[in-house]
Amino acid sequence: MKCPKCGGEIPFYDLRPNCKHCGVNIMYYTQNDGLMRDAKRTELEAAVARMIVARIKAAFIGGKLQIFRMIAVIGAICALMVPFAGVHYTVPFFDKKFSVGLIGLIQSFSDGMLLKLPGFMKSGMFSSYAAAAGVTVLLLLVVAVFGLVIFGAFCLGFLNLTKTTKVMKNTALIGAIVSAAVQIAVIVMNFINHDSAAASFRMGFGALVCAVIFAVIFLINKTLLKNGIEPVYRENDLKRKEMLKKVRSGEVDIDTLSLPVFESEEERAERIKALEEALKAEEEGKEA
Repeated sequence: MKCPKCGGEIPFYDLRPNCKHCGVNIMYYTQNDGLMRDAKRTELEAAVARMIVARIKAAFIGGKLQIFRMIAVIGAICALMVPFAGVHYTVPFFDKKFSVGLIGLIQSFSDGMLLKLPGFMKSGMFSSYAAAAGVTVLLLLVVAVFGLVIFGAFCLGFLNLTKTTKVMKNTALIGAIVSAAVQIAVIVMNFINHDSAAASFRMGFGALVCAVIFAVIFLINKTLLKNGIEPVYRENDLKRKEMLKKVRSGEVDIDTLSLPVFESEEERAERIKALEEALKAEEEGKEA
């Protein structure tokens, strides 16, 4: 080890805080350089954090369309709770309703009704109604997949604003078409399964609600792509991000950089103002 001031050799077993050659305190002599280094790194890393926050704002609350999109995406998940269809089984000693919706599926699974569908399909009394309920469950799951893809793309929207918006737009368009087809299928099954003394099939409009919301999400994302969805970064933050990459890769030595590394006129005015306020507060404290 060498002394940072005079360059004299210091044995590893010499634990004294001062250099035996020039007497300088080794730790405090290099403390200022360490603080300067930390301040530069903080400036660069804070810029990256601000850029992430700017992308989050642009994706979720950057404008009225982004806010409407957030509401629509949440609405798409809530729409899955609206029943797509329902079956009512009624025979002596057995009266049960099976609702094909997100809430209905959870309730039917908890009370075992969902697991009874395969057995009902084999019975002559319930076969057509159980089959219709089973088909509707599968269709609900298909629509739910589109809703979850849109929700996932929305949650990760800040990572790449343009790509995730395109994913939401395309998925919402396909989801709207599929949901409309599901609603038509439910209407057809409603006409096929006439009410009987043992069971009845009732039509729901959950798929239609999903189709409308998916269409709204498609239009919102299409408009966002047309208008552009770009975050607003602070001046010089892009330069700070690039410089941080060079520092981390070893291409640039952080000790060779100035402090501040980058500074706009506005940031310089803010820094000087803060410094003047601090000096004023210190003078007032001394007078008191």
